[in-house]
Amino acid sequence: MISSASLLIYATPLLLIWVIYLGSRRKSERHNIAIRDAAREAGFTEPASLHPVIDPNVCVGCGSCVSACPEGRILGLIAGKAQLIKPSSCIGHGACKTACPVNAISLVFGTATRGVDIPFVSPDFETNVPGMFIAGELGGMGLIRNAIEQGRQAVESVRKLDGIGRTMPLDLVVVGAGPAGFSASLAAMQHDLRAVTLEQDTLGGTVSHFPRGKLVMTAPAHLPLVGKVRFTETNKEALLEFWQEVEVETGVEINYGERVETIAEIDRGFEVKTTRGAYQARSVLLAIGRRGTPRKLDVPGEDLAKVVYRLTDPEQYRGKHVLVVGGGDSALEAACSIAEESGTSVTISYRGKAFSRAKEKNLRRIDDAEGAGRLRLVMESSVKIIEHDQVDIERDGELLSFQNDAVIVCAGGILPTAFLRSIGITVEAKYGTG
Repeated sequence: MISSASLLIYATPLLLIWVIYLGSRRKSERHNIAIRDAAREAGFTEPASLHPVIDPNVCVGCGSCVSACPEGRILGLIAGKAQLIKPSSCIGHGACKTACPVNAISLVFGTATRGVDIPFVSPDFETNVPGMFIAGELGGMGLIRNAIEQGRQAVESVRKLDGIGRTMPLDLVVVGAGPAGFSASLAAMQHDLRAVTLEQDTLGGTVSHFPRGKLVMTAPAHLPLVGKVRFTETNKEALLEFWQEVEVETGVEINYGERVETIAEIDRGFEVKTTRGAYQARSVLLAIGRRGTPRKLDVPGEDLAKVVYRLTDPEQYRGKHVLVVGGGDSALEAACSIAEESGTSVTISYRGKAFSRAKEKNLRRIDDAEGAGRLRLVMESSVKIIEHDQVDIERDGELLSFQNDAVIVCAGGILPTAFLRSIGITVEAKYGTG
């Protein structure tokens, strides 16, 4: 029989461990609450894209999702349940859903107050038009690693179609050579599919238009014919150089400077007409992104040559007065990059009270630049007139005039809804749904 003294000897260390655990958990919970409340107070409540919704009735509070997120403290445990405590910093990895042992997490687009237009795509990346697939940013998946994986998986679905290798001159037409399209092209080559890839611009798609030196990719990815790509965080130039090397080494062929004009269903497949010719294929994979058509301001003077819709090289703005319009990551990154050039004056105009959809590292850069006097913020404002040497911005009913040499509009892109509907694809507005 165990004596009370022996029981006390064994129980005391366990009790001490339990007390330490509870204290650590309470401390962590207080920290999570502070992060959540600070995000709410600052207006950082809207996730930029795909994000998790946790069912509190199913969540067991194990913290697996918190540990799995590669972006840091985006999720946290509060009252024994997981919560999205930094919504605007979530970039849609989806690792939290995979890590959850009780399936308490759903991945959704949009929120109850902000809808996101997304084309219908099934779990195997096929649209409502049989044989027509979508991968990458067009389907709402902007993260490079996820886009690469979607391109590869979409080709796996294409391989299962009836008639592949028999019914049409081509098995697959890949439209776009960004992360999803390039991955799909390599996968098609790996599986000996008769395929052609069409790209109206250059290798990399949207990535090729990122500002010089922009950091991209935050997780390793599996690239067909190559294997695991161990980039964790690199810059745009290094990533594009790597892809160009892969293009040369594999011999994958991409038709650059060829833009798709129409896609029509024909018997057992599709006819894709381009600026150069026509292709008949059993299937089509659209990997064209969402930003092909920039969203404009629709104000007088927007047609001036000094107005552009993306930043390529900050050096060209050295010594100039520059206005950046927008509040997303692209706007903040552009403004900070230009502000680092000598003799440059940078102003950001944004309609919101806070940059609720920007990454934390970009918010820190903005704070640093503003504190150093290199950048000026004009929040809750809108551009009214753009002139040759100035811009007029309205804020709180007051019209403010700023000296100006260049305007960069970073207001996002317009989903090619008309094109998608013209080929029969259903486009849905997502309000917090998958």
